[in-house]
Amino acid sequence: MRFLPVSLTVLLVELTDLDETLALFASLEADPVDGIEDMVPAARTLMIRFRPDRLSAERLAADIAGRDLSARIAPSDMLVEIPVQYDGEDLADVAELTGLSVEEVIRRHTESTFTVAFCGFAPGFGYLVGGDPLLQVPRRQSPRTKIPAGSVALAGAFSGVYPQNSPGGWQIIGTTPVKMWDLTRDPPALFQPGYRVRFVDLARRAVVATPETSAPETVLAGDPASGAVSVTVLAAPMPALFQDLGRFGQTGQGVSASGALDQGAFKAANRAVGNPVSTPALEITLGGFSFEVSGRAVMALTGAPCPITIRDAKGRGIKAETYRPISLEAGDVVTLGFAAKGARSYLAFRGGLEVTPVLGSASTDTLAVVGPDPVVAGTELRIGERQGLAPVSLDEAPAFDCPAAGETVTLDVIMGPRSDWFTEHGIATLSAQLYTVTPQSNRVGVRIEGPEPLERKDKAELPSEGTATGAIQVPHSGQPVLFLADHPLTGGYPVIGTVAEYHLDLAGQIPVNAKIQFRPVTIFAEIKPARG
Repeated sequence: MRFLPVSLTVLLVELTDLDETLALFASLEADPVDGIEDMVPAARTLMIRFRPDRLSAERLAADIAGRDLSARIAPSDMLVEIPVQYDGEDLADVAELTGLSVEEVIRRHTESTFTVAFCGFAPGFGYLVGGDPLLQVPRRQSPRTKIPAGSVALAGAFSGVYPQNSPGGWQIIGTTPVKMWDLTRDPPALFQPGYRVRFVDLARRAVVATPETSAPETVLAGDPASGAVSVTVLAAPMPALFQDLGRFGQTGQGVSASGALDQGAFKAANRAVGNPVSTPALEITLGGFSFEVSGRAVMALTGAPCPITIRDAKGRGIKAETYRPISLEAGDVVTLGFAAKGARSYLAFRGGLEVTPVLGSASTDTLAVVGPDPVVAGTELRIGERQGLAPVSLDEAPAFDCPAAGETVTLDVIMGPRSDWFTEHGIATLSAQLYTVTPQSNRVGVRIEGPEPLERKDKAELPSEGTATGAIQVPHSGQPVLFLADHPLTGGYPVIGTVAEYHLDLAGQIPVNAKIQFRPVTIFAEIKPARG
């Protein structure tokens, strides 16, 4: 058992195999440790997020080191059959890699009974174990940017089904019409840990596909007859997203926290209008957003400093400041200019915008496609009529100056958990060069390019393991990806280090064409259990 640092609030427990991982996970669920906030089981690791004000990494390691890992988890009696059209674009490659014929690959896959070991990567994505050992194949050297929903795929000792369109590096052998993730179902994930799974060849057996169902409506449009104040969106060059402080407690279904990328700015927007800091608000990317209000309201804008112009019902225009409460009257049209610095602004209204939570949160997770619908031109929203709100705040200010394109941003890095997968030269390269932020960056992660790839010790496959927000994951190309709030819950490429929590808000504001300088503030070392 090894204890590896991930960040200042997360550690990774490396175990011998999946059985030990699941045994430790079950032990900590049955006899929890005060201070643990979340756990993500994977192939042979357990990632644990903890509260450092209640628990140190060393004390947590000491508790875990004394746990009995001999117990084995009994499989569920639930059996799920998945109909498959074996037409995957990698089917011939899998046959070549295994030395089998295509027909033999299909036969061995359908004759296996799998077990859902854990969920991760995306909501509803179950990692299935127990397949034929001859079907174990490596991931693709170059991951695809988009794999269609319903793709049945192999990677290492695992089989799985992609719940929605997403990037990925698994070998695709077929497709299924069954919906793996459905918010109208309880629970939404068809695969749950412990379930048994069998695949059925559609070419040999007629199976009726599960009908498609639509997600419940999430945004409540304003009702003029109710007297509530409504907000009508006039322009949204990039759709605005509802966000709050995040969606927690859903990792068992493969759902990560998501939440506002710049949480300090998000909280400041709510304080400025007197809301509780967790009240849902709109995250606006790069400005250009415009809306009209039907009645009196108070708004605030924080984060990336967009110019604010208000045109009243008589056509008069006035300017307003960010990080201040702004009074609005019926018929006012608010237009946000484009942000010259930073990437994301936060728009809050006193009383909050009414929105239906999804799995306990109003955050929109763009990778998982979980949460309220994006807010586009023509959307009508309603401002809540909450009582007992705090006074507006006149003391809000940005925690840092948002960076601009061309500027260099320095981010502190906690080394680990897989720093030892890289050569000394590779580790030195991480901090020795500047990385340019590319246009492919989004809420999932900041995609960056450096002059020199990070050098690994070998090309070994890393079994999928939990990833934290801020993780610097390095695929085979050697060009890192900095994970943000909508990152996959698990990943199969080594993480050389993780951006320190106190710099995550700053990371969320880095625009395209800015430069990043990574500054390690720790050296990689295993965590030793505390004595006594």
